[in-house]
Amino acid sequence: MWFVFALLSAVFAALTSILAKVGIDGVNSNLATAIRTVVVVVMAWGMVFITNAQNGLADISKKSWIFLILSGLATGASWLCYYRALQIGDASKVVPIDKLSVVITLILAFVFLHESFTVKSLIGCILIGAGTLIMVL
Repeated sequence: MWFVFALLSAVFAALTSILAKVGIDGVNSNLATAIRTVVVVVMAWGMVFITNAQNGLADISKKSWIFLILSGLATGASWLCYYRALQIGDASKVVPIDKLSVVITLILAFVFLHESFTVKSLIGCILIGAGTLIMVL
């Protein structure tokens, strides 16, 4: 089931890029990011209440709070940079560079989470890097 959700994530991420590129025309990129964020917050909390998950708030550990907050800050920084890049660049070039996050994530997962980094992972990283370079040149 994870594969279906991952694939849907990719489809929605693609739609996000195209819809954002059209929607950001003539709008300050920081304002556009803030609007998008409000929509995401409303949608996420809506899902929390629909699934009755709000009861789990009290069970979240201090460590989880810290890392979720840090993740939120990283997401915010990513979105602010992404929207600015989309505003001043072509989506067909911005998006592939943004997807270098796959390579960076694999490296960080190896270094900090001690996940395996196989020959297959290395080849994939090289291909993604090369593909990105080819697409943006």
